[in-house]
Amino acid sequence: MTTRIFVLAKNVFQEVIRDRILYIIGFYALILAAAFGILPQFAATTEDKIFLDFGMAAMNAIGLIVTIFIGTGLVNKEIEKRTILVLIAKPVSRSEIIVGKYLGLSAVLAVLIATMTVIYLLFLQFGKVAHPTASILIAAIFLFLQLSLITAVAITFGVFTASLLATVLTFAVYLMGNISQDLVQLGRLSRNLGIERLTQALFLIFPDLSRLDLKNDAVYGLQALPDTTALIINAGYGLLYSVMLLAIATVIFSQREF
Repeated sequence: MTTRIFVLAKNVFQEVIRDRILYIIGFYALILAAAFGILPQFAATTEDKIFLDFGMAAMNAIGLIVTIFIGTGLVNKEIEKRTILVLIAKPVSRSEIIVGKYLGLSAVLAVLIATMTVIYLLFLQFGKVAHPTASILIAAIFLFLQLSLITAVAITFGVFTASLLATVLTFAVYLMGNISQDLVQLGRLSRNLGIERLTQALFLIFPDLSRLDLKNDAVYGLQALPDTTALIINAGYGLLYSVMLLAIATVIFSQREF
């Protein structure tokens, strides 16, 4: 079973790399270089802080685009092109297909995030921008966990919806996941029992992505990050939520007829 999952993951990894996805790394380097040259002309006294923010935000945005647009098509394209018939005819279970696709894209994201982080740190070092290296590395790891969770969301939607709808729904989950805590606060402020219950239900349904978003904290130094126990709990939350989504995707995929 492990061997079959590894082969599937390797195929996804090679396919995505072959699609020139790593050229995105070059694009990231270019926009950092452009920001590095332009920012001093517009923000002479705060360019270092803005560059720190911009580098992390750009890494997040690029990773999200790759995750959503590739993740939603991992299984969906196989279904639409009917190549899934060839795949399920082989001695491989549908759960192995889901897990293999997920691990393959997660490996791509790991390479992407790691490489962009190195480029980002090199720019900071070259520009002599004061930066909390440890905080940035932790934020990058948690960005990977967040994007891995979104990969699970994208695969789940891609199993039973069209590519375009899966893309829209995945992006909607990402947005809702980032404001879920704010929704709970809004429900409490409304002093309306119905609205409060609705916002609490949304908080329970959607992943709390703010737990895995440390890019703003990283800019201010390691002391601004949650403590070690909180980091471990939040990382476990992200992994557990991803496993739950993959289990749901497997159940749905197993019941589909082709």
